[in-house]
This record gives sequence, C-alpha cells and structure tokens, in this order.
Amino acid sequence: MTPEIDQQWVGKLLRTCAERFILPRFHTVSANRKPDGSIVTSADIDSQNFLQDMLAARYPDIPLLGEEMSLAEQARLLQEADMLWCLDPLDGTSNFAAGVPVFGISLALLQGGRSTLGWVYDPVRAELFSAAQGAGACMDGVPLVARQAPKLQHCVGVVDYKRLSRPLALRLIDERPFHSQRNFGTSVLEWCWLAAGRYHFYLHGAQQLWDRAAGALILDEAGGRATQLNGDGLRESDLPPRSILATLDPQLHESWRRWLETAAEFPNAAL
Repeated sequence: MTPEIDQQWVGKLLRTCAERFILPRFHTVSANRKPDGSIVTSADIDSQNFLQDMLAARYPDIPLLGEEMSLAEQARLLQEADMLWCLDPLDGTSNFAAGVPVFGISLALLQGGRSTLGWVYDPVRAELFSAAQGAGACMDGVPLVARQAPKLQHCVGVVDYKRLSRPLALRLIDERPFHSQRNFGTSVLEWCWLAAGRYHFYLHGAQQLWDRAAGALILDEAGGRATQLNGDGLRESDLPPRSILATLDPQLHESWRRWLETAAEFPNAAL
C-alpha cells in the first residue's frame, strides 16, 4: 500500500535541514574532494544523514537514494525498491564552499521509475518549489502557471557547456541560435527557475538522477517540456547520466529539436 505523504511536512523538513546544517556553515565550511573529482562538505553529509533519519522515522517503508551513497548502494536501491526517495542534500556544493549564494536541496519520491512528488528548496532566497504528478507545481504555495516563450533567437537560457559533447558545444558557440545564456552551477535550482519563467530553456549534458528527479517534475507540472537531447524521454529508473533539453513551453522545445537535428555531429552530441 502506498503511504499518504504529507507534502507540507516534507517542505518544512527541507527548510529545517537548511537552517540547521547548511546556512550556519555558509562562508565557514571546508571542502574535500571525492574520487570523481567533485567536492563534498560536512554540510552535504550531515544534511543527507538528517533527512534520511527523519524520513525513515516517518515513512519507514520507503528507502532513500542519496547522492552521497556509493554507486553500488544506489544501483541496489533502484533495482530492488519500487518506491524510494531520491535526494540531493546540497546541490551546488562548489558554490557553497566558495561563498557563492546559489545552492539548493532536492528531494523526489520515485514510484515505478517515475517521479510522482518533488521538492526543491533554495535556502538563500527561502523559496520552496514543489510538485505532485497531475496536480501542478507551486513556488511557496503559489501555483506556477504555463508561460509562452519567445522565438528561439530571442531566448535567454542556461547552457552547461562543460558537460556537453565538444562538437555540440563548439557549434552552439559558433552558430548560437539563442540570444544569450547563463550558468548558475546548481542544477536543481536551474530546473525550478526555468519552471518559474526566469529564463526560457536549459541545456545540460550528463546530468545525474538526483539533479533532475524533482526539478523535471516541477517543470513538467508547470507546463514546460523536457527530454534527453536526442529526443528520448527522461528516465528515473536507472543511474546513467542523461543529457537534457528543457524548455519553458513545448513550442520552444520543438524549435530546439529542429536546430539540433541539423547538426551533423548530433548522434555524438546526444551522449
């Protein structure tokens, strides 16, 4: 039987986590480097442990997959559990450790390999984004409504060039089809800021499951559209990173797909 999830309680839990373990360490924490080259802080570890303990106490039958787990443990959970939490306890750790005020917490409930509930909390701006499958998305309880994007050549978006394939990144630079781009260094907020209409599109290569599980649901419920770069749907049922094309509305997504399909290198660029 699927337990009834108290969505307001979960949102408050993320706020509490930020107040106890993240914001007090901003500007003061030191970072260590993980084997994959990314960095981790005590705020990442303590936030994951706190949220895991609190969620387990309230919903003991739902296991948690967290970024700061081993790959083997993550794979085991995805294989064995039909329902689980998917957590990024502190996305934007490099920003956080450097004193850049752009980072967030992301939590999603996955059921049958699909995100059905999602929350993203921005501790600095105290903004809570949330969504439930089929019930819409909100920011601080206010519904996020569908918005229409301008034509591609007039759009502003977020492009993470570092993780895109070299051929696609070079083509985007040489033949830029959009007006301008940004990169904020925290995927979970980039999804939500797109859903809120703060820009128009999002391109990101090799994105991890916990970076997109909540944000993609929030965007979808706000009227946006997201797929892999090659046009395939997003998957929350396995661990391989996915390259993302997300837009404020379906029409802009189609414009991007037409542009991408003209690239001779596109089969490689989608990886």
